[in-house]
Amino acid sequence: MITKIDWYILRKLIGTFIYSLMIFLLISVVIDITEKVDDFMKHHLSLHEIVVDYYFGFIPHILALLFPLFIFLSVIFFTSKMAYRSEIIAILASGVSFRRFLRPYWMGAFLFGGILWLANYWVVPNANRIRTSFENKYLHSHDDEKSQYDRSTRIDSFNYVTFGTYDPNYKSGSNFVLTTVDKQNIIFKLKADRITWDSTSEKWRLDYVTMRTISGMKEHWSSRQDTLIKLALHPKDLVETKNIQEAMTTPNLRKFIQRETIRGSEGLNTFWVEYYRRTAAAFAVVVLTMIGGIIAAKKVRGGSGLHLALGIVISASYIIFLQFATVFSVKADLNPLLAVWIPNMIFGGLAFYLYRRAPK
Repeated sequence: MITKIDWYILRKLIGTFIYSLMIFLLISVVIDITEKVDDFMKHHLSLHEIVVDYYFGFIPHILALLFPLFIFLSVIFFTSKMAYRSEIIAILASGVSFRRFLRPYWMGAFLFGGILWLANYWVVPNANRIRTSFENKYLHSHDDEKSQYDRSTRIDSFNYVTFGTYDPNYKSGSNFVLTTVDKQNIIFKLKADRITWDSTSEKWRLDYVTMRTISGMKEHWSSRQDTLIKLALHPKDLVETKNIQEAMTTPNLRKFIQRETIRGSEGLNTFWVEYYRRTAAAFAVVVLTMIGGIIAAKKVRGGSGLHLALGIVISASYIIFLQFATVFSVKADLNPLLAVWIPNMIFGGLAFYLYRRAPK
Protein backbone atom coordinates (compact mmCIF):
# COMPACT_ATOMS: atom_id res chain seq x y z
CA MET A 1 0.00 0.00 0.00
CA ILE A 2 1.34 3.42 -0.97
CA THR A 3 0.99 5.93 1.86
CA LYS A 4 1.06 9.74 1.92
CA ILE A 5 4.73 9.65 2.92
CA ASP A 6 5.52 7.50 -0.12
CA TRP A 7 3.73 9.94 -2.43
CA TYR A 8 5.44 12.85 -0.71
CA ILE A 9 8.91 11.43 -1.32
CA LEU A 10 8.09 10.28 -4.87
CA ARG A 11 6.79 13.74 -5.81
CA LYS A 12 9.97 15.30 -4.49
CA LEU A 13 12.13 12.79 -6.37
CA ILE A 14 10.31 13.24 -9.68
CA GLY A 15 10.00 17.02 -9.38
CA THR A 16 13.63 17.61 -8.38
CA PHE A 17 14.92 15.30 -11.09
CA ILE A 18 12.88 16.90 -13.88
CA TYR A 19 13.75 20.42 -12.71
CA SER A 20 17.51 19.75 -12.51
CA LEU A 21 17.51 17.85 -15.80
CA MET A 22 15.74 20.67 -17.65
CA ILE A 23 18.23 23.24 -16.33
CA PHE A 24 21.18 21.11 -17.37
CA LEU A 25 19.59 20.41 -20.76
CA LEU A 26 19.12 24.13 -21.40
CA ILE A 27 22.77 24.81 -20.51
CA SER A 28 23.96 21.92 -22.71
CA VAL A 29 21.98 23.13 -25.73
CA VAL A 30 23.24 26.70 -25.32
CA ILE A 31 26.87 25.51 -25.09
CA ASP A 32 26.42 23.20 -28.08
CA ILE A 33 24.89 25.98 -30.18
CA THR A 34 27.80 28.25 -29.28
CA GLU A 35 30.30 25.63 -30.44
CA LYS A 36 28.51 24.79 -33.70
CA VAL A 37 26.99 28.11 -34.79
CA ASP A 38 29.80 28.66 -37.33
CA ASP A 39 29.11 25.28 -38.95
CA PHE A 40 25.38 25.99 -39.05
CA MET A 41 25.97 29.34 -40.78
CA LYS A 42 28.59 27.92 -43.17
CA HIS A 43 26.07 25.38 -44.52
CA HIS A 44 23.19 27.93 -44.51
CA LEU A 45 21.00 25.69 -42.38
CA SER A 46 17.50 26.84 -41.47
CA LEU A 47 16.14 26.82 -37.94
CA HIS A 48 13.86 23.92 -38.86
CA GLU A 49 16.79 21.84 -40.14
CA ILE A 50 18.86 22.54 -37.04
CA VAL A 51 16.08 21.68 -34.61
CA VAL A 52 14.49 18.71 -36.39
CA ASP A 53 17.57 17.18 -38.05
CA TYR A 54 19.98 17.66 -35.17
CA TYR A 55 18.59 18.65 -31.78
CA PHE A 56 15.78 16.10 -31.92
CA GLY A 57 18.64 13.59 -31.85
CA PHE A 58 21.06 15.48 -29.60
CA ILE A 59 18.65 16.03 -26.69
CA PRO A 60 17.75 12.34 -26.06
CA HIS A 61 21.44 11.45 -26.41
CA ILE A 62 22.64 13.90 -23.74
CA LEU A 63 19.71 13.08 -21.44
CA ALA A 64 20.40 9.35 -21.54
CA LEU A 65 24.13 9.90 -21.08
CA LEU A 66 23.81 11.66 -17.72
CA PHE A 67 20.46 10.23 -16.62
CA PRO A 68 21.83 8.03 -13.76
CA LEU A 69 24.07 10.76 -12.37
CA PHE A 70 21.31 13.36 -12.28
CA ILE A 71 19.00 10.91 -10.55
CA PHE A 72 21.74 10.44 -7.97
CA LEU A 73 22.32 14.17 -7.41
CA SER A 74 18.57 14.86 -7.31
CA VAL A 75 18.06 12.20 -4.63
CA ILE A 76 20.89 13.65 -2.53
CA PHE A 77 19.58 17.20 -2.92
CA PHE A 78 15.97 16.69 -1.81
CA THR A 79 16.77 14.03 0.81
CA SER A 80 19.41 16.22 2.47
CA LYS A 81 16.85 19.04 2.58
CA MET A 82 14.42 16.70 4.32
CA ALA A 83 17.13 15.66 6.78
CA TYR A 84 18.13 19.29 7.45
CA ARG A 85 14.50 20.14 8.28
CA SER A 86 14.32 17.07 10.58
CA GLU A 87 11.53 15.53 8.46
CA ILE A 88 13.31 12.18 8.32
CA ILE A 89 13.80 12.15 12.09
CA ALA A 90 10.06 12.74 12.49
CA ILE A 91 9.21 9.92 10.07
CA LEU A 92 11.49 7.42 11.84
CA ALA A 93 10.29 8.58 15.27
CA SER A 94 6.70 7.80 14.25
CA GLY A 95 7.60 4.11 14.12
CA VAL A 96 8.53 3.81 10.44
CA SER A 97 11.62 1.63 10.00
CA PHE A 98 14.53 2.83 7.88
CA ARG A 99 13.92 -0.05 5.50
CA ARG A 100 10.29 1.04 5.09
CA PHE A 101 11.43 4.64 4.66
CA LEU A 102 13.51 3.60 1.64
CA ARG A 103 10.57 1.97 -0.16
CA PRO A 104 9.61 5.06 -2.23
CA TYR A 105 13.25 5.35 -3.25
CA TRP A 106 13.09 1.78 -4.58
CA MET A 107 9.87 2.60 -6.41
CA GLY A 108 11.33 5.73 -7.98
CA ALA A 109 14.57 3.94 -8.87
CA PHE A 110 12.80 1.11 -10.71
CA LEU A 111 10.47 3.59 -12.42
CA PHE A 112 13.29 5.72 -13.80
CA GLY A 113 15.49 2.68 -14.41
CA GLY A 114 12.75 1.13 -16.54
CA ILE A 115 12.31 4.37 -18.48
CA LEU A 116 16.04 4.55 -19.20
CA TRP A 117 16.15 0.85 -20.17
CA LEU A 118 13.36 1.28 -22.72
CA ALA A 119 14.89 4.50 -24.03
CA ASN A 120 18.34 2.90 -24.42
CA TYR A 121 16.89 -0.03 -26.32
CA TRP A 122 14.84 1.88 -28.89
CA VAL A 123 14.41 5.66 -28.47
CA VAL A 124 18.00 6.81 -27.93
CA PRO A 125 19.50 4.72 -30.82
CA ASN A 126 16.99 6.25 -33.25
CA ALA A 127 17.84 9.69 -31.89
CA ASN A 128 21.55 8.93 -32.30
CA ARG A 129 20.92 7.94 -35.90
CA ILE A 130 19.46 11.40 -36.54
CA ARG A 131 22.31 13.12 -34.69
CA THR A 132 25.18 11.17 -36.25
CA SER A 133 23.70 11.52 -39.75
CA PHE A 134 23.60 15.29 -39.33
CA GLU A 135 27.10 15.43 -37.84
CA ASN A 136 28.60 13.29 -40.60
CA LYS A 137 26.96 15.44 -43.25
CA TYR A 138 27.65 18.93 -41.91
CA LEU A 139 30.02 18.90 -38.93
CA HIS A 140 32.64 16.16 -39.38
CA SER A 141 35.25 15.66 -42.02
CA HIS A 142 34.44 12.70 -44.25
CA ASP A 143 37.23 10.39 -43.19
CA ASP A 144 35.13 7.39 -44.04
CA GLU A 145 35.00 8.47 -47.70
CA LYS A 146 38.73 8.04 -48.26
CA SER A 147 40.05 5.09 -50.21
CA GLN A 148 40.52 2.04 -48.03
CA TYR A 149 43.15 -0.60 -48.71
CA ASP A 150 43.42 -4.30 -48.00
CA ARG A 151 39.78 -4.80 -47.10
CA SER A 152 39.32 -8.44 -46.07
CA THR A 153 36.19 -9.87 -44.53
CA ARG A 154 34.20 -13.04 -44.08
CA ILE A 155 30.72 -12.68 -45.54
CA ASP A 156 29.22 -15.97 -44.37
CA SER A 157 30.20 -19.39 -43.02
CA PHE A 158 31.99 -20.42 -46.22
CA ASN A 159 32.97 -17.34 -48.23
CA TYR A 160 35.79 -14.86 -47.72
CA VAL A 161 36.44 -11.75 -49.81
CA THR A 162 39.51 -9.54 -50.18
CA PHE A 163 39.88 -6.16 -51.89
CA GLY A 164 43.32 -4.95 -52.90
CA THR A 165 41.88 -1.41 -52.88
CA TYR A 166 38.36 -0.14 -52.33
CA ASP A 167 36.96 3.38 -52.85
CA PRO A 168 33.59 3.95 -51.13
CA ASN A 169 32.99 7.14 -53.13
CA TYR A 170 32.70 5.16 -56.37
CA LYS A 171 31.74 1.85 -54.71
CA SER A 172 34.43 0.08 -56.64
CA GLY A 173 37.69 -1.73 -56.01
CA SER A 174 40.49 -3.70 -57.60
CA ASN A 175 42.30 -7.01 -57.15
CA PHE A 176 39.17 -8.68 -55.79
CA VAL A 177 39.36 -12.28 -54.53
CA LEU A 178 36.45 -14.51 -53.45
CA THR A 179 37.37 -17.76 -51.70
CA THR A 180 34.94 -20.52 -50.76
CA VAL A 181 36.09 -22.93 -48.04
CA ASP A 182 34.51 -26.22 -46.98
CA LYS A 183 35.96 -28.06 -43.98
CA GLN A 184 39.22 -26.08 -44.19
CA ASN A 185 39.63 -26.97 -47.87
CA ILE A 186 39.44 -24.40 -50.66
CA ILE A 187 36.81 -25.56 -53.16
CA PHE A 188 36.40 -22.38 -55.21
CA LYS A 189 38.47 -19.27 -55.90
CA LEU A 190 37.48 -16.29 -58.02
CA LYS A 191 39.74 -13.38 -58.97
CA ALA A 192 38.77 -10.13 -60.70
CA ASP A 193 40.88 -7.17 -61.73
CA ARG A 194 38.04 -4.78 -60.93
CA ILE A 195 34.77 -4.90 -58.97
CA THR A 196 31.96 -2.32 -59.07
CA TRP A 197 28.58 -2.12 -57.34
CA ASP A 198 25.62 -2.18 -59.75
CA SER A 199 22.84 -0.31 -57.94
CA THR A 200 20.22 -1.27 -60.55
CA SER A 201 20.52 -5.03 -60.06
CA GLU A 202 22.02 -4.71 -56.57
CA LYS A 203 24.82 -7.03 -57.59
CA TRP A 204 28.56 -6.70 -58.00
CA ARG A 205 29.97 -6.36 -61.52
CA LEU A 206 33.33 -8.09 -62.04
CA ASP A 207 35.76 -7.39 -64.89
CA TYR A 208 38.48 -9.73 -66.20
CA VAL A 209 37.42 -12.68 -64.09
CA THR A 210 39.24 -15.99 -63.56
CA MET A 211 37.64 -18.88 -61.65
CA ARG A 212 39.05 -22.10 -60.21
CA THR A 213 36.83 -24.93 -58.97
CA ILE A 214 38.63 -27.61 -56.96
CA SER A 215 37.18 -31.07 -56.28
CA GLY A 216 39.65 -33.41 -54.63
CA MET A 217 42.57 -33.85 -57.01
CA LYS A 218 40.64 -32.34 -59.92
CA GLU A 219 40.64 -28.67 -60.83
CA HIS A 220 38.57 -26.74 -63.37
CA TRP A 221 39.69 -23.34 -64.64
CA SER A 222 37.67 -20.77 -66.59
CA SER A 223 37.65 -17.06 -67.36
CA ARG A 224 35.21 -14.36 -68.38
CA GLN A 225 35.43 -10.80 -69.60
CA ASP A 226 32.81 -9.66 -67.05
CA THR A 227 30.02 -11.06 -64.93
CA LEU A 228 27.47 -10.13 -62.26
CA ILE A 229 27.41 -11.93 -58.91
CA LYS A 230 25.28 -11.48 -55.81
CA LEU A 231 27.13 -11.48 -52.49
CA ALA A 232 25.96 -11.12 -48.90
CA LEU A 233 27.92 -7.89 -48.92
CA HIS A 234 26.71 -4.31 -49.42
CA PRO A 235 28.92 -1.26 -50.09
CA LYS A 236 27.86 0.24 -46.76
CA ASP A 237 29.38 -2.82 -45.03
CA LEU A 238 32.77 -1.75 -46.34
CA VAL A 239 32.59 1.77 -44.92
CA GLU A 240 33.84 2.27 -41.38
CA THR A 241 31.42 4.68 -39.69
CA LYS A 242 32.30 6.14 -36.31
CA ASN A 243 30.05 5.23 -33.37
CA ILE A 244 27.76 3.19 -35.59
CA GLN A 245 26.83 1.05 -32.58
CA GLU A 246 25.13 4.00 -30.88
CA ALA A 247 22.69 4.41 -33.78
CA MET A 248 21.42 0.81 -33.73
CA THR A 249 18.40 -0.36 -31.79
CA THR A 250 19.25 -3.26 -29.51
CA PRO A 251 17.72 -5.98 -31.75
CA ASN A 252 19.62 -4.57 -34.76
CA LEU A 253 22.81 -4.31 -32.73
CA ARG A 254 22.49 -7.95 -31.70
CA LYS A 255 21.99 -9.04 -35.34
CA PHE A 256 24.96 -6.93 -36.42
CA ILE A 257 27.23 -8.53 -33.81
CA GLN A 258 26.11 -12.03 -34.84
CA ARG A 259 26.73 -11.27 -38.52
CA GLU A 260 30.16 -9.74 -37.90
CA THR A 261 31.10 -12.67 -35.66
CA ILE A 262 30.36 -15.07 -38.52
CA ARG A 263 32.48 -12.89 -40.79
CA GLY A 264 35.36 -13.07 -38.34
CA SER A 265 35.50 -9.29 -37.84
CA GLU A 266 37.80 -7.89 -35.19
CA GLY A 267 37.12 -5.13 -32.66
CA LEU A 268 33.63 -6.33 -31.73
CA ASN A 269 34.21 -5.58 -28.03
CA THR A 270 33.15 -1.99 -28.75
CA PHE A 271 29.76 -3.25 -29.92
CA TRP A 272 29.41 -5.72 -27.05
CA VAL A 273 30.18 -2.93 -24.55
CA GLU A 274 27.40 -0.80 -26.04
CA TYR A 275 25.03 -3.78 -26.01
CA TYR A 276 25.57 -4.57 -22.32
CA ARG A 277 25.86 -0.91 -21.28
CA ARG A 278 22.23 -0.24 -22.13
CA THR A 279 21.02 -2.59 -19.40
CA ALA A 280 23.82 -1.75 -16.97
CA ALA A 281 22.97 1.97 -17.16
CA ALA A 282 19.38 1.24 -16.13
CA PHE A 283 20.58 -0.83 -13.17
CA ALA A 284 22.98 1.99 -12.22
CA VAL A 285 19.93 4.20 -11.65
CA VAL A 286 18.76 1.81 -8.92
CA VAL A 287 22.20 1.52 -7.29
CA LEU A 288 22.92 5.25 -7.28
CA THR A 289 19.43 6.12 -6.04
CA MET A 290 19.85 3.89 -3.00
CA ILE A 291 23.33 5.23 -2.27
CA GLY A 292 22.02 8.80 -2.49
CA GLY A 293 19.03 8.10 -0.27
CA ILE A 294 21.10 6.37 2.41
CA ILE A 295 23.87 8.98 2.49
CA ALA A 296 21.61 12.05 2.51
CA ALA A 297 19.14 10.67 5.07
CA LYS A 298 21.59 11.35 7.90
CA LYS A 299 21.50 14.89 9.24
CA VAL A 300 24.99 16.39 9.35
CA ARG A 301 26.37 19.74 10.37
CA GLY A 302 27.45 20.61 6.84
CA GLY A 303 23.89 20.32 5.55
CA SER A 304 23.08 19.92 1.86
CA GLY A 305 26.46 21.29 0.80
CA LEU A 306 28.36 18.42 2.37
CA HIS A 307 25.97 15.85 0.91
CA LEU A 308 26.21 17.36 -2.58
CA ALA A 309 30.01 17.47 -2.39
CA LEU A 310 30.04 13.81 -1.40
CA GLY A 311 27.61 13.05 -4.23
CA ILE A 312 29.83 14.74 -6.78
CA VAL A 313 32.84 12.72 -5.57
CA ILE A 314 30.90 9.45 -5.84
CA SER A 315 29.57 10.44 -9.30
CA ALA A 316 33.08 11.21 -10.53
CA SER A 317 34.32 7.90 -9.12
CA TYR A 318 31.56 6.01 -10.92
CA ILE A 319 32.44 7.65 -14.26
CA ILE A 320 36.16 6.93 -13.77
CA PHE A 321 35.50 3.25 -12.96
CA LEU A 322 33.23 2.93 -16.00
CA GLN A 323 35.73 4.59 -18.36
CA PHE A 324 38.64 2.49 -17.14
CA ALA A 325 36.65 -0.72 -17.46
CA THR A 326 35.46 0.23 -20.97
CA VAL A 327 38.99 1.05 -22.14
CA PHE A 328 40.30 -2.24 -20.74
CA SER A 329 37.56 -4.09 -22.62
CA VAL A 330 38.18 -2.38 -25.97
CA LYS A 331 42.00 -2.22 -25.79
CA ALA A 332 42.99 -5.07 -23.46
CA ASP A 333 40.29 -7.66 -24.32
CA LEU A 334 38.54 -7.56 -20.94
CA ASN A 335 35.20 -9.37 -21.10
CA PRO A 336 32.65 -6.69 -22.18
CA LEU A 337 29.92 -7.96 -19.86
CA LEU A 338 32.27 -7.79 -16.90
CA ALA A 339 33.59 -4.39 -17.98
CA VAL A 340 30.24 -2.60 -17.98
CA TRP A 341 29.05 -4.29 -14.77
CA ILE A 342 32.20 -3.69 -12.69
CA PRO A 343 31.06 -0.19 -11.58
CA ASN A 344 27.60 -1.51 -10.67
CA MET A 345 29.09 -4.38 -8.66
CA ILE A 346 31.47 -2.06 -6.79
CA PHE A 347 28.88 0.60 -6.06
CA GLY A 348 26.23 -2.04 -5.34
CA GLY A 349 28.57 -3.35 -2.65
CA LEU A 350 28.99 0.21 -1.39
CA ALA A 351 25.20 0.65 -1.21
CA PHE A 352 24.84 -2.56 0.83
CA TYR A 353 27.67 -1.48 3.17
CA LEU A 354 26.12 1.96 3.73
CA TYR A 355 22.73 0.41 4.39
CA ARG A 356 24.20 -1.95 7.01
CA ARG A 357 25.95 0.97 8.69
CA ALA A 358 23.01 3.38 8.56
CA PRO A 359 21.23 4.07 11.86
CA LYS A 360 17.91 2.21 11.86
